Amino acid sequence: MADHTKDKYQSGSEGRLTKGKEKRKLIPRSAHGDWAPSSDRPDPISLLQAEDAGRLQHLLPIKYGRMIESPFAFLRGSAVVMAADLAGTPITGLDTQLCGDAHLANFGVFATPERQLVFEVNDFNETYPGPWEWDLKRLAASAVVAGRDNGFSEKDNREAAEGVVEAYAKAMKRLSEATALEAWYYHIKVDDVQKVLAKASKEGKKSARKMVHKARTKTQEQTLEKLTTVEDGRRRIVSNPPLLVPLRELLSEEEKEHFTGERIRKDWGEYVDSLPPERRRLIRRYHATDMAL
Repeated sequence: MADHTKDKYQSGSEGRLTKGKEKRKLIPRSAHGDWAPSSDRPDPISLLQAEDAGRLQHLLPIKYGRMIESPFAFLRGSAVVMAADLAGTPITGLDTQLCGDAHLANFGVFATPERQLVFEVNDFNETYPGPWEWDLKRLAASAVVAGRDNGFSEKDNREAAEGVVEAYAKAMKRLSEATALEAWYYHIKVDDVQKVLAKASKEGKKSARKMVHKARTKTQEQTLEKLTTVEDGRRRIVSNPPLLVPLRELLSEEEKEHFTGERIRKDWGEYVDSLPPERRRLIRRYHATDMAL
């Protein structure tokens, strides 16, 4: 029987602490304080175009249109640009599984598979192993950019960035003292967020209450009614081009013959087979009736 009271993850904490301090001698904290673009810095637009080459091209004008609305909107949509900039910055060589797109708007309240409301990162499509510094720097930078967009003073923006770094350091300290299982399943409950925001301004409290209320009242049933309709007794996805287009509207008559209900069931079955065993048992109680892009 495995003993998790003081597992390998936890028992090696002193060694990791020593290793971290040794790394800090080579890369002092002050080395992270400044950044200047290199003379051969890649063109940001070229980076975006290269990354988007394999994506649905008809959606790109919408993405770019949203990005030009503000500096923060551009930051949100250009993780690849910041990754290229960070690639030349000092690192300690301590890698982790990155969020890959850590910015303020990438955190939110949502329900876990266990139906608990948590406050967490809600988008992992950019996740990748890499230097821990990159996630932290992107998150801190996003606090400054968001502050500038909202007319905050540079003093306030600096304090916000410092607050991000301080909170990160405290969280890492707390998790370093946890067991592997405790760290793996760690999450922030909504009640904890509300306690913190109780100290915020009147506007902050109002915004927090609105966010939590929306998360508590938003259900799968509401989403189902919003995105689908019933035709001849079967659920069908509502067409909302270009953001959501049913497959039946994208296929030619010849393609429709190939993409039959049997094909949908086959693809659905392959998706279900890719899930963890405990998820498969639940998902197999459902069946696919429509598909969309």
